[in-house]
Amino acid sequence: MKKVGILMGSDSDLPVVQKAIDVLRELDIPFEAHVMSAHRTPEAAASFAKGAIEGGFGVLIGAAGMAAHLAGALAANTVLPVIGLPIHSGAMDGLDALLATVEMPWGIPVATVAIDGGTNAGLLAAEILALEDEGLRDRLAARRAAEAQRVAEKDKKLQKTLADQLK
Repeated sequence: MKKVGILMGSDSDLPVVQKAIDVLRELDIPFEAHVMSAHRTPEAAASFAKGAIEGGFGVLIGAAGMAAHLAGALAANTVLPVIGLPIHSGAMDGLDALLATVEMPWGIPVATVAIDGGTNAGLLAAEILALEDEGLRDRLAARRAAEAQRVAEKDKKLQKTLADQLK
């Protein structure tokens, strides 16, 4: 199975990135995570992206706050799918990171999840890899079924609570 490469602009992004890591671990997907900055270590980030295919990666996640150019910098240096994970920070509560991530120039796409959407970044990476891995597709389907069951159980509990209120 191909790996997921996760790059975060700062180690302070780890609490959000951890949610993606947790999903990847749950689904038995190999990954690497690194701190690299589009602005402070641009050569290292570009080198990582340029070597990602040869390194066995199938998708990259770029997590960054504020100016949030990391995902775009990765996408500019690889033809692998890149998922942007905007991190809540700064005076604009993450909106600046979201806009910097989603507003890519023509020809350099970046799939973008919600601000602090680490779980969805991990799931989207898994879905991309599942295009070529039936076992992973099965694990994703089982995860979805379990989530649906949890929602049904919560509804059942709510209905009981509401019925008890009428007594």
